[in-house]
Amino acid sequence: MSLYLECYGEGKPLLLIHGWGMHGGIWGGMVEHLAQHCRVICMDLPGHGASAPLDEFTLDRLVGVLSAQFDEALAVCGWSLGGQVALRWAALHPQQVEKLVLMASTPCFVQRDDWPHAMAADTLQDFAEALLANHAQTLKRFLALQVRGSENERELLASLRTLLFSRGEPDIDALRGGLEILRDTDLRASLAELQQPALVIAGERDMLTPLAASQYMVQVLPNAQMMNVAGAAHAPFLPHSETVVERMVDFLHE
Repeated sequence: MSLYLECYGEGKPLLLIHGWGMHGGIWGGMVEHLAQHCRVICMDLPGHGASAPLDEFTLDRLVGVLSAQFDEALAVCGWSLGGQVALRWAALHPQQVEKLVLMASTPCFVQRDDWPHAMAADTLQDFAEALLANHAQTLKRFLALQVRGSENERELLASLRTLLFSRGEPDIDALRGGLEILRDTDLRASLAELQQPALVIAGERDMLTPLAASQYMVQVLPNAQMMNVAGAAHAPFLPHSETVVERMVDFLHE
């Protein structure tokens, strides 16, 4: 299938993968700044924004679509769910993923007996049930969780709500499949095998993918470094875009 892509700038490619329920427009002004240093590719995941839906929205199916779409090695930046897509892609096709930027992401989104650094399983289940009743309202609730505790919380929430449906409403099956990925995926066992340089960017006040999850990834990934964004929640690239872009550019040129 073909994905909706927007490309900016020239040079080595950097692919930006958004999170659950959103689209490539979420990256906002940071794209313009990144494009001064590399070729930035913003994509809409299948069933989101302007990309057509998939018959099966699973993690490995998403990775298969991405692997088939690109015939060159890329640096890949994934936010939240997009980070899990990036991690799995790096594991299955290491020749395609040269560097990783993991933005407010985690190898395991839901709490388990040996994994407290995550959302409670019943909270995610509540979202899945609410999605069937009113998916638009459920998406708006999820946005509120993403910015909770962040500096300028109200302004950020208003901005995200404006962006949410600016490319149309996401496909309900893609939304349901995305929640199933978040519920079922546990990539911890594969982290130690990933040799790509990785930059882990965490929001100090993130309530969805806690700081401890990012710290864990930095400890386990063989070649990782960390950026902790003070005052930021689950979308650290929005209120602190200049700082985040500067760190990303330094990392991409190392």
